[in-house]
Amino acid sequence: MVGPVGGVGVENVGRTGPVSADRADGPAGQEAGGFGDSIGDALGQLGQAEAKADAAALAGATGDLSSVSDYMIAATEAQLVAEVTVAVRNRAIESFNDIMRMQV
Repeated sequence: MVGPVGGVGVENVGRTGPVSADRADGPAGQEAGGFGDSIGDALGQLGQAEAKADAAALAGATGDLSSVSDYMIAATEAQLVAEVTVAVRNRAIESFNDIMRMQV
């Protein structure tokens, strides 16, 4: 067997039918999740980062915030996670559109 390329073995190139990348093992021997799982995890991280920034903003408004830098770090982290999420979404939409324009 030739080594995997992008999570799918090279031996699958000539086969017809669906080929799933879910068969690839992760670093700890666990099965790797699909694209949908990755997107779900990213959205979960986005929600957590925004909740952390909101909590820091609330603490700053009530005077419970010990350092302004804590809020700035949380807000910047939430902003970066949101930007990455939007960039991945835009790239996924662009890829989908490219696939839809392909002629069979």
